[in-house]
Formats: sequence, C-alpha cells, structure tokens
Amino acid sequence: MYQTGLTIKETLDDIHSHKLVLPAIQREFVWHPDQISKLFDSIMQGYPFGTFLYWVVAPENSSKFKFYDFVREYHQRDNPHCPQLSDIYNRELTAVLDGQQRLTAFNIGLRGSIARKLPHKWWKSPDAFPVTRMYLDLLWKSDNDDEEGIQYNFKFLTKEKASEASDGTFWFPVSQVLEMTDSGPTMVRWLNERLAQEEVDDAYAALHKLHEVVHKSRLIAYYQERNQELDRALQIFIRMNDGGTPLSHSDLLLSIAVAQWTHLDAREEIYGLVDELNRIGDGFTFSQDFVLKAGLMLSDIGSVGFKVDNFGQENMRIFEERWTEIKSALILTVQLVSAFGFSGRNLTAHNAILPIAYYLHAKAPGENILSRSEFEEDRRIIRDWLMRSLLKAGVWGSGLDTLLTELRRVIKEDDVASFPSRQIKEAMARRGKALVFEEEEIEELLDLQYGDRLTFVLLSLLFPLVDLRYQFHVDHIFPRDQFSQRKLRDAGVPDELVAIFQEEKDSISNLQLIEGTANLEKAAKLPTEWLDSLGNDKKQQKYKESHLLDDLPDSICEFDEFCRSRRRELKRRIVRTLGR
Repeated sequence: MYQTGLTIKETLDDIHSHKLVLPAIQREFVWHPDQISKLFDSIMQGYPFGTFLYWVVAPENSSKFKFYDFVREYHQRDNPHCPQLSDIYNRELTAVLDGQQRLTAFNIGLRGSIARKLPHKWWKSPDAFPVTRMYLDLLWKSDNDDEEGIQYNFKFLTKEKASEASDGTFWFPVSQVLEMTDSGPTMVRWLNERLAQEEVDDAYAALHKLHEVVHKSRLIAYYQERNQELDRALQIFIRMNDGGTPLSHSDLLLSIAVAQWTHLDAREEIYGLVDELNRIGDGFTFSQDFVLKAGLMLSDIGSVGFKVDNFGQENMRIFEERWTEIKSALILTVQLVSAFGFSGRNLTAHNAILPIAYYLHAKAPGENILSRSEFEEDRRIIRDWLMRSLLKAGVWGSGLDTLLTELRRVIKEDDVASFPSRQIKEAMARRGKALVFEEEEIEELLDLQYGDRLTFVLLSLLFPLVDLRYQFHVDHIFPRDQFSQRKLRDAGVPDELVAIFQEEKDSISNLQLIEGTANLEKAAKLPTEWLDSLGNDKKQQKYKESHLLDDLPDSICEFDEFCRSRRRELKRRIVRTLGR
C-alpha cells in the first residue's frame, strides 16, 4: 500500500536507528558525487524524484534474512561496501527494495563523506583518496544558459578546498542543516556572523530552502510490501529494476545468487573476492561482473552470458559447490598476470584472462605455475597469447559471450600438457577474431604514445628479456624535461625542429621498459650519460642491443633521426614477433 511522505530528516533518523535497512539482494552504492549533487539540486527546485518501495519484515522473520546498513563514510578503496547488521533481530524492519541509491545519496550528503581516487594517483598512495563532504555555495547565482538547468551549486569538497573560497563564494557544509532546529532568527544570526550585510539576503534564501526540503517537506513517498516471502521480494526487486534503469543485469543476477546460495553468503564471498583480487600486485580494478562471468565460465554452466536462465536454482547450486575452486583459480590467475607486469593501469580487457583462469582451473597446477622452472614454457605461451589478444583491436568487444564459451570448449577438450594457444587461436580465427596483424594495424601500434594503456603491453611483448616479476616502468629514453623550448635551443636544436622534437618525445620510439629502481637512478640523465653508469662496455653494448638502442646519439640534436631509425627497428621486431 502507498504511504504518505516522510521528510528527509525523518528518513535519515530511521536509517540511523536501523529501522530502515537494506536486504542482502541489494547491490552496492554506485553513484558518483555529481549524481548526488544533481539530486540535491532537483529537490531544491521541487522536481519529483520518484517513489520508494519498502518491504516490511515482521519481528519473527527478521532473523531469517541478512540485512545491511546504508553507506555513510564512503571510501572507494577502504570502505566501499554496505556493512552487515547483526543487532537488529526480533523487531520489525523496513527493507528498501527500490530507492537505495537515492537514500544513500541523502545519507552521504547530509551525514557523511566520499573519498574517491584522484586521476593519475596510485591506488596504494596515502593521498590518492581525499575525503570530501558536500557543500552548498550560498552566494552562487545560476547561469540561465546552463544546459542541465542547475540552479543550486552543490559540490563535494575537501575541508581545505572549501576554506579557500574566493570573493563572492561561501561554501556551507550541508551536514550542518541537520543541526538547525529552525530557519528563523537563529539562521539569520548565524549568517550575520559570517557574511557581509549585502550578502545575507541571498544566502538566507538558499539556506532557508535547504532547511525546508530537509526538515519540513514530506518528499519521501513510498509503497509498502508486507508479504514475508523472500522470493516475492526478489521478484518485485527484479521487476522494479530490470526495465532499462541504470541497474546492471549482473546486479540482478547477483541478487538471485544471494537468494539461492544455501551455505555461503554470496554477497560477502563475491565482493570479498573482488577486493582480494584488486589488492594483488600493483592493484587491479575488477568488478562483480568479472567474478560472476568467471563463475559461469569455470562452473561449466551453459553459456557464459548474463541471462536469468543461467542463474537458475540448479546452476546456483553448482556455482556454490565449486566456489572454493573458482576462487582459488581466479586468485592464481591474477597473481600470474601480475607477474607478467599487468595491473589496473594496463590490463585493458579484464575478460581476456578468463580463458587462462579456465585453463588453470582445469589443470590445477597450484602456485607452481608462478615460478617453477618446469612451467617456464607454459608461462611464456600464456603471456604471448594474452598480450597479442590485448593488442588486437576488437577481440574482447562484441560477441564476447559466444567467444568465451567456445574457448572454454576448446580448452576442456584439449589434452595437451600446456596452454593450447594454437587451438585457441584457430577457434578465435573461426569467429573472425584472428590474431593476425595487417600493415595498417602495425602502423597504429607504432603510433602508441606514453600514457596509452597498450604501450606497456607492446613493449613487454617486443622485449621479452625484461623480467616483469620486478616492477618495471615505461620510461623516456631521452628524458621529458629535456624538451622545453629553452633547453632544446640551448642544446643547439634549430628553431624549426623544436616543435617536431616536442611532438616526438612521447612516441614509442623514445620509450623503453626499465626497472623501477633504475628509473629513479636514471632520473633526467641523457641516455649516453646513463649508459655510462651501467659499467663496462660489454654491459652497455648488451643493453643497447636488447633494447634496440644501437643508433643512440650522444646529443639530443640528433633526436629526430634517432626516432626515425628506432621506429624502423621496432617495426621489424613487431612484424617478426606478431607474425609467428
């Protein structure tokens, strides 16, 4: 039945007291800060933002199911999951079947914080995830030309950024509105203590509106379902969310798994494995979609597609029974590709490692595959196939499910002792995904630049002598800081070549793989100066030959010719390597 609305403040109080909870079939919080800001702008403008669907669980049934709290202090790396609740049994609960993202947005915006990774920062860096809270610029005047119709400037900022406000800006911490019991004299006095008199009226209008929509407007209208069967709640959840909404199909299928696993907690197992995989090596960015697809593939369940039929009761029983072996195979696979030098920065297609996972699952070599000498050739074959498949455009795009299903069949039916690379390549070719590189594709590879995710993959394939068990960096042979206009002119580079040199500095012709510690030692040294530090002539010559640096000039003035010469050598090696 439909219920009259509650205020946002009343709803947050219900969340805080665990009267309002999340059922295990719900997904994680997935909204970005901009989405939360737009939601707040919408409610300030009086736009409708949908009703909510609640499932009322009777006291005698509350201990039969698992429930979770709403995220409040969201941290993308350290605290991304909804915490499980354990002290709420034997009392009536209201579980949210539709509206979790909106309610969590209110909870974070008014009571919590968000810490998301900054671009170009390492996942393990302590300053990669600054804590931000929601602020409202009380003095901001909307631009009527704004394409999105934004009227109120809500933003997630660090405390330091909010305090750096320029003239004409006043960032109000939105959480403080919860503490304001009235919007009259107390609020005016608060503003008078902080703003110039001519600014108070505009600021008061915005703050008063925020107070009204949080404390007084009954915006949270909802429908209550009182049937106590989880299957009915699940069906309602699926029907509400499987109609073209942003909820992914894998989210729905995970909900089905949660409802049908009988011995293990599917939600905790799958999210826990995602976290464990992402912590391996230099860090990865796998998701539940990857783990679910891996589960379908390694369980030998039908096709690998995300179809409801694949998540029936019998298939979920098989999935759960084989979960321990699936989990071990995925961890081993990610450890192996990490040893190849991959991480979240350069593994451009997560599903590319699923055939490797299926092979390791079937062969079950254990951790011996990672380092034992008898598996050295196997490691080389796996590494070569993976890198080729990543470099070939379009392999892991359309037709993915049928490709993975076919590769699973090939691996399953093969009885050779090593990774069946030849048979896999033949199967891929039959499906129009041959790992053959035409002249145009080779030229495109030669146009890769510093920062492209495939640059590391190509250099790794071309220079297999590099031991990627150690951390290697993509490094500029001629250092980047030597290419300022002043330094190039001081070195004697003609003015007409300066722009050409600067354009070529990030080309693959000026890039090499170098061990991390050596890269730090190399710093901004010119290449011949750095080579001298390696030791005797024999060591220097060996390094030059293995990295295609035979024509390395002494002066940066010859950089253009060096790039042309090395590009020709790289092309020869690409043709020789990818033509095997």
